[in-house]
Amino acid sequence: MAEKQKELTFLDHLEALRWTLMRSAAAVLVGMVVAFVYKDVVFDAIILAPQRPDFLTYRAFCHLALKMGLDESFCMDATGFTLMNTTMAGQFMVHIMVSFVAGIILAMPSILWEIWPFVKPGLKPQERRPLRGAVLFPSLLFIAGVVFGYYVLAPMSIQFLGTYTVSESVPNLVDLNSYIGTITSLTLWTGVVFELPMVVYFLARTGVVGPGFLRTYRRHAYVIILIIAAIITPPDVTSQLIVSFPLIILYEGSIFLAARTVRARERAEANARKA
Repeated sequence: MAEKQKELTFLDHLEALRWTLMRSAAAVLVGMVVAFVYKDVVFDAIILAPQRPDFLTYRAFCHLALKMGLDESFCMDATGFTLMNTTMAGQFMVHIMVSFVAGIILAMPSILWEIWPFVKPGLKPQERRPLRGAVLFPSLLFIAGVVFGYYVLAPMSIQFLGTYTVSESVPNLVDLNSYIGTITSLTLWTGVVFELPMVVYFLARTGVVGPGFLRTYRRHAYVIILIIAAIITPPDVTSQLIVSFPLIILYEGSIFLAARTVRARERAEANARKA
């Protein structure tokens, strides 16, 4: 009888997971449909905006550079490339892909909301209290990463790669798929990278990673961050620092969060032993 109860409990757990995945997929589908319908807004006002010289980031960098007495190298007057579509179904497939990525971004808070009730029953009451912001904070971190990727990483990459030439006789004719892939990947994956503090938090809660480990490999992490910044930004120190700074803050914040989490876990374990 006990084995049957365990089997039913396991099946119920799988059923809950199935419905969690279905509701998450439905949220992505709804966001995808919305993005597909509002094609003009998604493409003209968002996706294609970073290729225009009057984009907010370019104007802000130009204004800041002039205020600091620097030259006009931060001021962009032309993108240096022309977008082109080379296949019959290219633009339609790009429309589908962008709608899918937009659906994931729009549905992320809902996805996190669906995951939390699935995980919550497996936690003890003392483990649930520190996780009350398990939906809000990851959502805010993800949104912050998407904004940073869109307004900082994507424009820098476009400005550098779009204007880079090996010879004046070779014009840049950029395929639409390449441009869209750059925008969507930088935007989406930066949002994922910004979830680092929450990942470290859960690893610290389970004892997999502690603040000592993060402090020991701090210098290694900084080197990796600088390498990543050098790869995805134009070859100047200012751009690399702009990209590296928030990533370093995230890493240091993860150390602080891990330290607090470990102390809280140790206090809970000590109280449990006394009881």
